[in-house]
Amino acid sequence: MATTHPGFQTEIEFELPKGYVDEEGTLHRRGTMRLATAADEILPLRDPRVQQNEAYLAVIVLARVVTRLGSLPDIHNGVIEGLYAADFSYLQRLYETFNAGDDAEAGASLEKKRPGAGNALQRITPMGEA
Repeated sequence: MATTHPGFQTEIEFELPKGYVDEEGTLHRRGTMRLATAADEILPLRDPRVQQNEAYLAVIVLARVVTRLGSLPDIHNGVIEGLYAADFSYLQRLYETFNAGDDAEAGASLEKKRPGAGNALQRITPMGEA
């Protein structure tokens, strides 16, 4: 796990519950996610796919903050779209927990928060509140 300052974690390693299977049939499970910036949450709002379907916001944001997944050379929207639902939900929860700062409850109560009340991915819940 990389840090820029002692005690300040900017990346977190993860292992997907199921894993992403690429076009060659290779399974990728281990990856790295970095902390989100304001731009990671704001810039995707301009994307026409998000304007047509708010649920797509989570795809774009995760593609921006997942920096490594197995031996894949590039993480892009198509990779995130190709995740199994369990892995997509796992990454959403990890994003919320990792980016919550000191609020340890943020990730645990993801489904209970009202849409639009904080981080970008809080609007997209497994319960389909988007």
